[in-house]
Amino acid sequence: MTQSEEKYYLLSLGCAKNTVDSESMAQVLQQSGMRGVGDPEAAEVLIVNTCGFINSAKQESIDALRELAEIKRADQMVIAAGCLSQRYGDTLVQEVPGLDGVIGTRRWMDIFDLITRLRRRKHPEPLYHLPDEAKVIGLDERGVLRASLQGASAYLKIADGCRRPCAFCAIPAIKGTAVSRPLEAIVAEAARLEAMGVKEVMLIAQDSTDYGYDLGLKDGLAQLLDEIVAAAPGIPWLRIMYAYPGYVTPRLMETMAKHEQIVPYLDIPLQHGHRETLKRMRRPAKVEWVYETIGALRELMPAVAVRTTFIVGYPGETEEEFDGLLQMVRDLEFDRVGAFQYSYELGTPSAALPDHVDDVIKQERYERLMELQQGISLKKNQALVGRTLDILVEGHGAGEDERGEAIDAVISLGRSYRDAPEIDGYVLVEGELPVGEIVPVRITGATTYDLLATVDLAEPSVVQAGQIYGAGMLDSGRVQTRPASAE
Repeated sequence: MTQSEEKYYLLSLGCAKNTVDSESMAQVLQQSGMRGVGDPEAAEVLIVNTCGFINSAKQESIDALRELAEIKRADQMVIAAGCLSQRYGDTLVQEVPGLDGVIGTRRWMDIFDLITRLRRRKHPEPLYHLPDEAKVIGLDERGVLRASLQGASAYLKIADGCRRPCAFCAIPAIKGTAVSRPLEAIVAEAARLEAMGVKEVMLIAQDSTDYGYDLGLKDGLAQLLDEIVAAAPGIPWLRIMYAYPGYVTPRLMETMAKHEQIVPYLDIPLQHGHRETLKRMRRPAKVEWVYETIGALRELMPAVAVRTTFIVGYPGETEEEFDGLLQMVRDLEFDRVGAFQYSYELGTPSAALPDHVDDVIKQERYERLMELQQGISLKKNQALVGRTLDILVEGHGAGEDERGEAIDAVISLGRSYRDAPEIDGYVLVEGELPVGEIVPVRITGATTYDLLATVDLAEPSVVQAGQIYGAGMLDSGRVQTRPASAE
């Protein structure tokens, strides 16, 4: 068998940013003549794009690699790629006997070159490809589309790496400093996604609001959004993910407000609500900014949905500090909140802090925070009953009665502008709607996380006109994905 006839299996773990890298590696392999398959037994090359963000993600990645290494045949190779490889590459082979190759986050575009070297090696020792240099990101991407297609939606990566000093985070050590992709390249890719029929484009980076800093751009994200809107006017929804506190500028807010394509949704991971905890986290500690910015967002865009993330049980977190977090949640009533218990990460500044919080206390605080937010989320959802929203239809399922038993009914599953994929809620609609289309529906009921609705073609939506866009279901079929819950 020649190398060009080989098949690869690629399992992607972790966040959407990892999935984009997996899709990009898949494109490189396909350009080199390889073919992706969904069954590892049918492939000669087995790749796991790992996640190393927290301990649970690290273990999941190691388990996946071990499983493949244990069942591999003599004609197969197992390669570890991604964050775990970049962080622990030199020692990963000790955790995974039988591992053939290791490639990190900063040169994913060399995946086929590594496979070629592995085929030519004369000894069975693993080969490592872990250069420290990150500045090639955005400049040497082998001409592939830096996006991950998920149905009629796409994650579009605008930068990689991070220059923020957060004490609990290993991302700068894994990814390197922030490197923005050229603006013209991103805009061209958005236009390609429009031509492919994509209905929703989500701009992602470790810190999307830092886009363009290294390119000498001021308010680079706002400038990028203006360019994308002009170049790809047929994309109905543009969504911003991962905004950094303190860098949601007045120009960015105004840009969001003036373009109908940019959905009124903003994800700002705040991580905590008390000044002293934020200082120990090495995060922006001006709590007043949070109140002022959320107020300004809601004044400019009354329908805006604000999502945030908090860490509970951070080292040194007192009951008073945790109460400060709860008070912020009560005051600002975020639309969506993700909460995680602090995870000890070796090598991060937070690992050396004193006064680590007991696991029992972390769990108790997590439950109190989520109970508070559940009441807020339910109230926010109930306020939408009777209104009309556009939803992007993603699939269908069987209906259930009050006892959870299947009934003879079809339910369509969709998301409104308030819902980012995988992390937010859904809108459940009676009847079978066309997958991949944006359809106006009338909200008839609400639960803590999801909305219930019926089809309403007569009314305009709350946020956008009730236009139904053409179907464009997209599925690459090249990468097996398994999202992480903690990144």
